[in-house]
Amino acid sequence: EAGKFGRSPWFVSLTFPVMTITPDDKNWTWVLERTCPECGFGAGTVSPHEIGQRVRAAATEWELVLLRPDARNRPRPDVWSPLEYACHVRDVFRVYDRRLQRMLDEDNPGFQNWDQDETAISERYDRQDPPRVSVELSADGDVIANRFDTVSGDQWRRRGDRSDGSAFTIDSLGRYFIHDVLHHLWDVRVP
Repeated sequence: EAGKFGRSPWFVSLTFPVMTITPDDKNWTWVLERTCPECGFGAGTVSPHEIGQRVRAAATEWELVLLRPDARNRPRPDVWSPLEYACHVRDVFRVYDRRLQRMLDEDNPGFQNWDQDETAISERYDRQDPPRVSVELSADGDVIANRFDTVSGDQWRRRGDRSDGSAFTIDSLGRYFIHDVLHHLWDVRVP
């Protein structure tokens, strides 16, 4: 991945001033080794067997976020709205489900970079319908949760490599993935 927001500028609308999201090009794999100082997530506290359950619980929280009257509003011009974050999480479910399936089916697959900003721009996250996103996010969350529920035994040690050279097992991929989902719930929390 190119980071939480990729490398491309984010355009809210062609008819409004350009609103740029500051790219976050950090390699977030460090969350597998230490607690996230922002959201408090500790990967070492997550059993791989609870990933599916955590995904379902988070999807339910995202449904509530999308019911908020401010779901379309950015808190600042340079920060995604709750809707934009929810679209991202829905797509995280989709991308990581494909990666998980490949890790189960193939020996040490390689994953191409996913430009998250380009997806946000091309899919017009800012213009999507919150009720529809809620339904899609819930359905896609169920798919990946169910797939994680099927993983057992030595499968947790199956490997896959990201295009930046980061190596994952299904276990570490699951813990890395669930941090992304939960961290963005922290991003949209109501102060």
